[in-house]
Amino acid sequence: MSQTSSTAFETTATPKRAGAYLFPLILVTSLFFFWGFIHNLDPVLIPHLKKAFQLTDLETAFVDFSVFIAYFIMALPAGYFMRRFGYKSGIILGLALFAIGSFLFVPAADNHQYIFFLGALFVIACGLAFLETAANPYVTVLGDPATATQRLNLSQSFNGLAAFLAPVIGGSIIFSETNYTDEQLNKMLPAAKEAYIAAEASSVKGPYLTLAIIITLVTIIFIFTKLPDIKEQKDDSEKSSIAHALKHKHLVWAIIAQFFYVGAQVCVLSFFISFTTVAASITPNEARWYAGAAGAAFMLGRFAGTALMQFISPNKLLMLYAVISVVLNLVAIFAQGMIPVYALIGIAFFMSIMFPTIFSMGITGLGKDTKLGSSLIVMSIVGGAFLPLGLGYISDITGNIQYGYIVPLICFLVVFIFGWKKWKPSLVEKPISVQ
Repeated sequence: MSQTSSTAFETTATPKRAGAYLFPLILVTSLFFFWGFIHNLDPVLIPHLKKAFQLTDLETAFVDFSVFIAYFIMALPAGYFMRRFGYKSGIILGLALFAIGSFLFVPAADNHQYIFFLGALFVIACGLAFLETAANPYVTVLGDPATATQRLNLSQSFNGLAAFLAPVIGGSIIFSETNYTDEQLNKMLPAAKEAYIAAEASSVKGPYLTLAIIITLVTIIFIFTKLPDIKEQKDDSEKSSIAHALKHKHLVWAIIAQFFYVGAQVCVLSFFISFTTVAASITPNEARWYAGAAGAAFMLGRFAGTALMQFISPNKLLMLYAVISVVLNLVAIFAQGMIPVYALIGIAFFMSIMFPTIFSMGITGLGKDTKLGSSLIVMSIVGGAFLPLGLGYISDITGNIQYGYIVPLICFLVVFIFGWKKWKPSLVEKPISVQ
């Protein structure tokens, strides 16, 4: 696919007007960093809560389930909300929910209940559903349509920067040097065990409270900043509907591919520290640095992918990266020592372009169905809720978390199929423009 056809959006911007998009683009791009940071605290949160509450791998997977089921529930309401009230209103509501959920980590820690943490994560993710539904298509129209895919990958690169910083910073604050085996915890007196759980639970307050305050300030900035809105070309005789949007077969396949890709990303990154401590026999505090390296690889992969798309069409690059990810997954499953850890870091690099590339290709040619199609693709992020449960289940029944990584291997095969044969639009609707 040529680069000029990689986006569904067109703008009427002159060079002078295009310059007016710079600050809105910077402001919206900051959202990619913030939701990337909160998502990439999960690899720290999962082993930490597993240790504190003596959870199985399947039970820890409900951290991801709580986050990504919210996308499934809120994606369509978010799309409908923004169709009526605009993208700026959607962003402000999303940021408000993000801040509220982060503040809820304080009472969750005070009550020492795993279910309360899951509830706080659910509220945060409801906000993220609004932000991602708005920000991804917003970035594609804030500039030249011919470079929409590169621009989206560039914005998503700041998501990668967050993926590097979150486990390193979060791990340094949240992880303690106190590590008890299940046998030692079971022998503890109830009061001592309760004190231990309270201390472990309280360590998450700092990062989430700080993030809540920052997000509150960002919300205020958005409220008082004038932003252009995305407008559909008006045609009162035509209305968008789910049934009409799903007539675009490439959109249907983009939804499927995104479901499996997000499942793969969550499996690889959320369980990274848990995987590393088992495969390489190192402590969580040591493993957080490798998790940071995976985040750095993810960030560099975004920048490299953005550059390569000037020479290689997005679908071909997607295919190539998917094949490489499958091979590295096999290494992660069957190798021993540090080799599988390095394989996962490699996967982080090569899967980095997949979300924005699938998204941009999926909304190509949707016209009046663009907002709804965007919501449906965001809705498919629910793959991050269900597929990690499969990884956790396989890990528990086999006693080896490495075997659970057969799940992301299958996911990358689906992404390859989309890039190979299923990405071409069969219908092309009238474009939308920025006003």
